[in-house]
Amino acid sequence: MNFFSKTTASVTIIGTACLFMAGTVSAGSSSKAPPSEVMALYDISKAPSAKHIQRDIQTLVDFGTRHTLSDTKSDTRGIGAARRWIFAEFEKISEECGGCLEVMYVSDTISGEKRIPNPIEVVSVLAIQRGSLDPNRFVMMSGDIDSRVTDPLDGTSDSPGANDNASGMAGVIEAARVLTKNKYAGSIIYAGLSGEEQGLFGGKIVAKHALEQGWEIKAVLNNDMISNITGVDGVTDNTTARVFSEGTRDNETKAEARQRRFTGGEVDSPSRNLARYVKTMADQYMTNLNVMMVYRLDRFGRGGHHRPFNAVGIPGVRIMETHEHYDRQHQDLRTENGITYGDTMAGVNADYAAKLTALNTLTMAGIAGAPPFPKNVEASGAVKASALLKWERPTGKSATNLMGYRVHWRLTTAPEWTHSKYVGNVSEYEFTNLVIDNYYFGVSSVAYDGSETPVVFPGAAGRF
Repeated sequence: MNFFSKTTASVTIIGTACLFMAGTVSAGSSSKAPPSEVMALYDISKAPSAKHIQRDIQTLVDFGTRHTLSDTKSDTRGIGAARRWIFAEFEKISEECGGCLEVMYVSDTISGEKRIPNPIEVVSVLAIQRGSLDPNRFVMMSGDIDSRVTDPLDGTSDSPGANDNASGMAGVIEAARVLTKNKYAGSIIYAGLSGEEQGLFGGKIVAKHALEQGWEIKAVLNNDMISNITGVDGVTDNTTARVFSEGTRDNETKAEARQRRFTGGEVDSPSRNLARYVKTMADQYMTNLNVMMVYRLDRFGRGGHHRPFNAVGIPGVRIMETHEHYDRQHQDLRTENGITYGDTMAGVNADYAAKLTALNTLTMAGIAGAPPFPKNVEASGAVKASALLKWERPTGKSATNLMGYRVHWRLTTAPEWTHSKYVGNVSEYEFTNLVIDNYYFGVSSVAYDGSETPVVFPGAAGRF
């Protein structure tokens, strides 16, 4: 059952047990519910162009190498030429939307690291589409500019990086083309991050910059390898995508961890509920794409550019293909024993990349179009036959599109939210005859057009 469904019956059957649930709300609740669908999102799910993405991947590949340690002066080869081209593409998109993007470089010099022994300026490219009501609230889609071969310090050999990660970068550019045709309440960041292969440095630099600027980034969608459909396991699959998310917040304090032990939240970090939101958007607005939620920060023992954001408390997930082909990752271009190695255009499926790009555009449009997230959500109800949710409502211009709130609940063993009810523009809701020991609860904000935030789990464990 998706976030937008409504519970209207007074008797809900879960398994073989009948639960009699009634609810009480504070003054200000409304009997009118928001739309269950945002019709414009169906068009957004079909808008990304495979032709554009194929062209942009090829352009990035044609720079020869985009290694972080590669040439920065040439206009035709190396990471310098690549990032300047990305900057120019964002500026071109901005011109077409009347200057709706703020395009910038965010950089810092890194040295003394295992994969960056000598001083190198790590430069990322950001394009910001400011929201009309809540401009300091952001959702971000990122791809990686850089590429590498077998030796992580080899900045001269050809390193096409077609799938890893020209595909993600091309998806970000195409998402900007699609979403800049519309205006949203909140802001969107389109990011090309550098230094991923050398130690996630671009993400670390941008996350630090975001905190210094006071940006309220509510969601980071890290796209790393979104165009390969045939895996090393022999499976060819263009109908599924993986979304990785951390279970508990990386920057959780000892006091917060202790509280979580007694109230729950091990699988309800903001990143995990962001992943659930991604899956819900796919289920509602896309056909022939199944989102596989992976309850893990990233692939086993590996990492990606959402991690630096998670580390400072910014929710983030990794979106990627389901079946990887390791012969096409971090490999020198060669043929050995009849096996071709290297990340070339031969491993790119642009239609699949467009599909995963659409997953991003849906998610960003949904979040950017939603009202402010519920703030300071708390739950209570120990040793009672009821559970009480409370939260704070926003005021001022940012709340202009807020229609009200939806409460959510599920059994503690359920992987996704199973039940929801719109309760109006209130600041609390009490579930009666629903014992808090057996369920998890959450709340989301809903706009007049039906746009909705991810579910916010109570307490520090779930706070966005």
